[in-house]
Amino acid sequence: MNKKVNILNKKAKFEYQLLDQYNAGIVLTGTEIKSIRQGKASITESFCEFNENNELFIINMFIDEYEFGNHFNHKSKSQRKLLLNKKELKKLQKEVKNSGLTIIPLKLFINDNGYAKILISLAKGKKMYDKRQVLKERENKRQLDRVKKNNK
Repeated sequence: MNKKVNILNKKAKFEYQLLDQYNAGIVLTGTEIKSIRQGKASITESFCEFNENNELFIINMFIDEYEFGNHFNHKSKSQRKLLLNKKELKKLQKEVKNSGLTIIPLKLFINDNGYAKILISLAKGKKMYDKRQVLKERENKRQLDRVKKNNK
């Protein structure tokens, strides 16, 4: 287990304004954790949602099938339960219900104890002009870096 697994949602910072962040555990089966340890997972299209029992689930998270798994292999895209404290769950549910915010995953990683954890964030969607502003700032920074590099 010396290999570090870091699966990022690179679009999240561009698409959303991030507010609060939480570390959550994930309920996984044996073949799912083996695939994650090989780095064969994606969280770019996923989001989190509460069910009728006030439990938080991650939806659209893709975990590739384990290549050495047999007929006990998992489904690639299924709902997976997230583990948080009751206080954190109540706070998230209240924010989602009242403010219309969403919960998105930012990073999937394996902690020091070997457990799969996911960093989730309470987020507000950006408008199109906000996204254009971010692109404009990036381009200006690139041009400034080029000028600095050429003047040295």
